[in-house]
Amino acid sequence: MTFRHPEHQYLDLLRLALEQGDERLDRTGVGTRSVFGAMVRFDLSSGVAPILTTKRVYWKTAVKEMLWFLTGGTNIRALLRDNVRIWTDWPLARYRADTGEDVSQEEFERRILEDDAFASRWGELGPVYGKQWRRWLGADGREHDQIAQLVGTLRSNPASRRMLFHGWNVSEIGEMALPPCHMVYQYHVTSDGRLNCLLFQRSVDLLLGAPFNYVGAAALQLMLAQQADLRPGEFIWVAGDAHLYLNHLEQAREQLQRDPRDLPRMQLSRRANSIDEYTIDDFQVDGYAPHAAIKADVAV
Repeated sequence: MTFRHPEHQYLDLLRLALEQGDERLDRTGVGTRSVFGAMVRFDLSSGVAPILTTKRVYWKTAVKEMLWFLTGGTNIRALLRDNVRIWTDWPLARYRADTGEDVSQEEFERRILEDDAFASRWGELGPVYGKQWRRWLGADGREHDQIAQLVGTLRSNPASRRMLFHGWNVSEIGEMALPPCHMVYQYHVTSDGRLNCLLFQRSVDLLLGAPFNYVGAAALQLMLAQQADLRPGEFIWVAGDAHLYLNHLEQAREQLQRDPRDLPRMQLSRRANSIDEYTIDDFQVDGYAPHAAIKADVAV
């Protein structure tokens, strides 16, 4: 049987969007080529990680973002302190629109870092991922920690079909800088102790977003498995609207010309006392030798 590199699943989807995607206007005004409905599967049981090799993926940034989600944070200041700038575009666009000041990203980020009042006013993203995952506000006024509940169920009732969390809180969507794209994470434990994850993503920027989402979800799967004394199993990613922005077409063509290399291995270097105590230093990636990075602009 001929081995087919698992990264080809992603490349096939990239090619499908590029060559057959429905070209349409979108919220950002940039335009996309869109495919509706897609699935990729990665087996994590041998220690390999879905960190794409046909371009360099800055995996530490993706893991830091996931760790930030787990804190319940919703302000970009914490990310900037960790040298993560992938969320700056949205509050920066709001600041420019509301004030009329054409401030540079560098100056905006400097103010966020140095000025408490400015950070509180302009660095806030609203009730995005972390808020919903750790502090979902019920109609009765009580907050629900979906992650803590998930860890508890993985430990006490691993055969449950209710091991999931999601971020689409209808009552708070309008307050978010960006509604959740990776919406629902569901988990499944096999009879021999492997933890599987299915992530449903309603909307995904294939060139920039999907590679980060794969890494973040895999990192979370490793943490959850360790906390529940399980082994990582399969990561299944399901997309609703999977799209290429029209200003990413040349970059996609460039990436499709490259052959995948061996996927790296990712492991945790220690067991944290709880899901809340992991840091970026706990993640070790070995054997990552990707092709060069491919630059592209984020559509806001």
